[in-house]
Amino acid sequence: MAVNEGAAARVRHAMVDAPGSLGARMRARRWELVEQSFPDLATMSVLDLGGTVESWRRAPVRPKDVTVLNLFEPGESDDASLLPVTGDACRAREALAAAGAPTSYDVVFSNSLLEHVGGHAQRVALAAEVHALAPRFWVQTPYRYFPVEPHWLFPGLQFLPMAARARLAARWPLAHSRPESRGAAMSEVQWTELVGVAELRAYFPGARVHHERVAGVTKSLVAVGGGAS
Repeated sequence: MAVNEGAAARVRHAMVDAPGSLGARMRARRWELVEQSFPDLATMSVLDLGGTVESWRRAPVRPKDVTVLNLFEPGESDDASLLPVTGDACRAREALAAAGAPTSYDVVFSNSLLEHVGGHAQRVALAAEVHALAPRFWVQTPYRYFPVEPHWLFPGLQFLPMAARARLAARWPLAHSRPESRGAAMSEVQWTELVGVAELRAYFPGARVHHERVAGVTKSLVAVGGGAS
């Protein structure tokens, strides 16, 4: 697939990252919903599963304190109210205790992690950690049936056979990052498993499920527990 890498990067930036892009507008709307759901967020202690400290530095509302748990790169911070911890979110309490971090919070946040933890059993484990760590939660995940797969920006990629997904992931220019090999591409698609409404409700029974929409079509789902109506 012959592509101009620079042109592809500019297209993705314009769609996802640039000010005024669809991605930026959705992030702004998401923060509005966060503030509506948790109007006292500025006074709360927050655990972010799968996020980064940089995302909280840019957040329009800063909680009292934030702990960020990420398996690979939570980021760095010299701010005592913003604590990065490296560890597995599906074993969050264990990882937090080993790092000397709190194991109880006012609210747990998780954005675009549920689809990357490695299958149903791991999603059950993640949900159990969320429920155990705080009385309130916000769990966002891309919707399986949105027509464009959000990680690669390829229409219907999530519905293709695994081998076809890996071939496309290895070559598709609008991906967030190009894998170094066919094996790495296969690993990336195997670690990306989008879910639907029924699965999300099963993992978080009793939660309100909010639909983030684009042109009337659901793009992402958010399970909100314990927040304001």
